[in-house]
Amino acid sequence: MGKKSKYLVTAALPYANNYIHIGHIAGAYLPPDIYVRLKRLNDEELVFICGSDEHGTAIEMAALTENVTPKEIIDRYHYSNKESFEKLNIKFDIYSRTSNEIHHKTAQEFFLNLFDKNLLTQKTEKQLYSEKEKRFLADRFIIGTCPVCGFEEARGDECENCGSNLSPLELINPKSKITGDIPVEKETTLFYFPFGSYQEELSKWIDSKTDWKQNVINYCKGWFKTGLRERAITRDLDWGVKVPLENQNGKVIYVWFEAPIGYISMSKELFIEKGNPDGWKDYWFDKDTKLVHFIGKDNIVFHSIMFPAMLMAHGDYILPYNVPANEFLNFSGAKFSKSKGNGILVKDIVKIFPADVIRYALAVNFPETKDSDFTWDDLQAKNNNELAAILGNFINRTVVFAKSKFDGKIPSAEIKNENDEKILESIKLSASRVNEFIDKFRFRDGITEMMNSVRAANKYFNDSEPWKLIKSDKARCGSVINTCLEICHSIAVLINPLLPDTSKAILEILNKDESDLKWNKIGRRVLKQDTILGENKILFPQIEDSLIIRLNEEYSSKTEKLVETDETNLVSIDDFRKLELKVAKIMDCERVPKSKKLLKLKLKVGDKSKQIVAGISEYYEPEKLLGKLVVIVNNLQPSKLMGIESQGMLLAAKKNGELKIVTVEGDIEEGADVN
Repeated sequence: MGKKSKYLVTAALPYANNYIHIGHIAGAYLPPDIYVRLKRLNDEELVFICGSDEHGTAIEMAALTENVTPKEIIDRYHYSNKESFEKLNIKFDIYSRTSNEIHHKTAQEFFLNLFDKNLLTQKTEKQLYSEKEKRFLADRFIIGTCPVCGFEEARGDECENCGSNLSPLELINPKSKITGDIPVEKETTLFYFPFGSYQEELSKWIDSKTDWKQNVINYCKGWFKTGLRERAITRDLDWGVKVPLENQNGKVIYVWFEAPIGYISMSKELFIEKGNPDGWKDYWFDKDTKLVHFIGKDNIVFHSIMFPAMLMAHGDYILPYNVPANEFLNFSGAKFSKSKGNGILVKDIVKIFPADVIRYALAVNFPETKDSDFTWDDLQAKNNNELAAILGNFINRTVVFAKSKFDGKIPSAEIKNENDEKILESIKLSASRVNEFIDKFRFRDGITEMMNSVRAANKYFNDSEPWKLIKSDKARCGSVINTCLEICHSIAVLINPLLPDTSKAILEILNKDESDLKWNKIGRRVLKQDTILGENKILFPQIEDSLIIRLNEEYSSKTEKLVETDETNLVSIDDFRKLELKVAKIMDCERVPKSKKLLKLKLKVGDKSKQIVAGISEYYEPEKLLGKLVVIVNNLQPSKLMGIESQGMLLAAKKNGELKIVTVEGDIEEGADVN
């Protein structure tokens, strides 16, 4: 028999620049909590790691905006978010923070390991510098016009309008987001990590992951298709982990590089607290450890490509066993936005509803394969029609019957029949299926199976008709109620990963401690005859319409802000007609010097020529575009990108990190109208 695996489970480190909302919980925090709780019920050896990500420009920017220190910002959100997790019964073995000294030291040691192996290269390049602020401006400190779509509020790293990855030098009319100062170009020297050197190894590794979610596989392959490139791992900032080398004043390790090392530093911290300082190595250095990263889809590249490449380069650490990334949870069809402060905050919703009700309403709508939706009405329906009417009803009717007909004690099961054993065996088999679903990260299927077993329990109660048996055969009736109470215990174990408070409440009703709270006890008889039952409780009180109406009204204005396609974004047909979309033929194409993303295209549009600069060089080689028929916005106001005039815009679509320009097939002449 082989060595038993250990599990090292991580949840994405939440960025300490705002409060977490329920979208975060559904995406990256409740799934691993369920997973870990189930593993523990199966006596698996594991640790569950999380903590606040506390460096980077967003935090420094928040501090500047509020005129406070970054420490004040991270303390505010670290402790609040930690409390929110606790109130939702999401229990990590450690919830730490990357501002701790042990993290700084661990990240610096990791950096030096790569530096000493000569894996890092230094490059001098031009960056934007604010003469007014006397510092280089990090990408998020800069806004300007997007070179791809023309959006005027694009950030230096990304355009929120079209999703393009950008660099500050590519922005048109850049300016400081803090002071409005127009920056100048100035040289600085940074360290780079050669991701391209690890593409072949990463690609083979990803290809071996036949059980990973398809969205993760597709996203990685999209990045591989465009080719991995070297990426800066240091930057000019005051706030962050200092570069541990001489002559590097004012330089910090880039947050995307040092943040995932937090999983390692927090593991170290956990085992120091346990009095076993080297215990973390038994997880991170052991090939039998299964490292599972729970994240949202916006973190796929960091956990499936960048961090694994870093671990490969270092050489000592295990690679992820799985990265079960979820899609996004929306609210009434609208996208949550932490940066804009939109959404249902955890710190608010836990004041209104019990933790288990929130956990259930989120879990049955986990965005496992596609974006899903949360509404207050659905939460009410899940509580009233499922938790109360199915689960709460079975526990209540069983306990009420036992209390009223058997003196509040667990009756004897002396007259059992095959139906009693069949229902217990059925629930045991159901538990096996739940275990298999959760192990494969199919949480919604697992939860459906949980509730189906409770439905089967209700059917057993109804089919057994104890209200009739009590009159004709009390001994047989006692066996039925005994079996129902055993089912209550099995259900308490079965739902424990999802509904820990409810599980505890059922055990208290049964006057049972947690000694039999083991997965292999499901479907078995563990109760003692004549045990006095504890106080009965209504596990799930009805949620009244008046509360839901109030919440819908309260959040309706917020929802309007969330919906990206609300009336403020709609255009009339007259506005649309102002756009002149034309078919154009690419006659010539070349890279723009000193730009990683821009191509300069010469187009033929009917009997006219046109020049367009487009941010597509990461996705297309110039020579492969020659002769293609594309769709352009022909009447866009000209603009300059890197000093080159662009007289229109290509239409393109982007998904899973891959961009595709809109092309035209068939016998269509350049210059044709697109309607």
